[in-house]
Amino acid sequence: MPAPISSEDPTRTTRDPVAGADPNRILDCLFVNAPLRDYDLRPRVNDYTLPVLGMGYLATHAAQHGFNVGILDAEAHGLGVQDTADIINELRPRWVGFNLLAPTYDLTARIAARLDPVISLMAGGHHAKADPQRVLADPRFARLDALVIGEGETRVTALLGDVHRRRELPKVMWRDRLLGTTATGIPRPGDTAPWLAPDINSLTLDRRYLAQDPFQADDGRWEANLVCSRGCPYECGFCGAAASMNPEVSIRTRTPENIIAELHQLHDRYGCTAFRAVDDLFLGARRVIHPALEAFAAERIGERYVWDATGRINVLAREDDTVLEQLRANGLREVALGIESGSPRILRAMDKRITPGMTLDVTRRLLERGIGVKGYFILGYPGETRDDALATLAHIRELWALSDRLEGTFRASAFTFRPYPGSPVFHRLVQQGHDPEAMQTYQDIDLTDHGADEAMRGRDEFNFGTGQQFGDVPLTRLHGWLADISREQHHRNSTLRQQVGT
Repeated sequence: MPAPISSEDPTRTTRDPVAGADPNRILDCLFVNAPLRDYDLRPRVNDYTLPVLGMGYLATHAAQHGFNVGILDAEAHGLGVQDTADIINELRPRWVGFNLLAPTYDLTARIAARLDPVISLMAGGHHAKADPQRVLADPRFARLDALVIGEGETRVTALLGDVHRRRELPKVMWRDRLLGTTATGIPRPGDTAPWLAPDINSLTLDRRYLAQDPFQADDGRWEANLVCSRGCPYECGFCGAAASMNPEVSIRTRTPENIIAELHQLHDRYGCTAFRAVDDLFLGARRVIHPALEAFAAERIGERYVWDATGRINVLAREDDTVLEQLRANGLREVALGIESGSPRILRAMDKRITPGMTLDVTRRLLERGIGVKGYFILGYPGETRDDALATLAHIRELWALSDRLEGTFRASAFTFRPYPGSPVFHRLVQQGHDPEAMQTYQDIDLTDHGADEAMRGRDEFNFGTGQQFGDVPLTRLHGWLADISREQHHRNSTLRQQVGT
């Protein structure tokens, strides 16, 4: 497992359960990221998972206001439900803060139910926003003192100071334990915006709260993940961040100068020379790409660092070759693209606003310039026929074939469809008569013998679903295709490493 470094405590490694807290002070809050599955039942075999950047921002903001806080990333440490609860109860923080996500909601609730009653509980995250009444009605969260809807830095810090402030905080909910009714904070007139949409250029992230970031990659570089924007203007049907489902979200981007300052800080403090922008907009909007390119060029970023980002195929398709060459010159190493399907019909159903031909063209142009592409795919989308699924498999092979003859490398990452509450397709499926509870009963999918297959190590924890079939192809067949794709991609990765090594 990769070990991070910390200027605050160079002896800390990922073996320590809690990151960032001062052991000599009362612990005001422990933010807890639940595991993707209960590792008491089957040990974790993956080596690395994405860091909990959102919790890192919460912890940093609270610490800047004098609170002693830490993060327990149970997923990064491979902890089970009982182990996680035992660590929390032993530490006895004043507060525990949970990040509620659809795949880990049940595990989080099971942890919460095991906690000492003297510990105050708060929760937030996407699932809290998508289905707050379900959370508040869950008996395992009967002692929940605050459900924070939306961006939480300022409101979480306020709650740590005085729980009674929840009455004046917008979009903070709780259940009255005597009346059994739901209450929501009522802010003073004109006092809403600062609580719900903080200036993201003024927020900072202290990496001592992250168990695996920065980390040392296989190529020896120290890498760090970044958030460069909040909110998304797009309408992908399977995504809970779709703009139509989040009309109150203010879409904001950090200035290029602010991002560059963080790159330099991470280099000076941790020796980082590689970065990944994990948000949707850094290469997903022309108004973000062009100012960033100008600032990166002026600072000669490409001579010092490499970086990866998520992009939008339709946006990159509109850019000419000069822009792609500028991206490469300014350090762009790989773009993650939501390709999703090789079927035009399914792409329309997803509201992706792309075609397979557009994907091939954009991928070719990127690979020609030595920019790698990581493509994400979904199998089993509602209404998908066998022909649609086979078109996706053929599309993946077309993209691999491009990679075989061009400078850049194409990587494929495929998943079975899982419905997320708060997404447009989830809403449609409920209208069509699907049981919303059944669609939220997530379970891990072991594509191999207990995750022992080396080809699955990098993605074992990410294989999960509801056990429901939404397209024409049986789940067993879809899982077989997923395993085939993973093995082929693993073989390609291994071959590439051998070539680089020679």
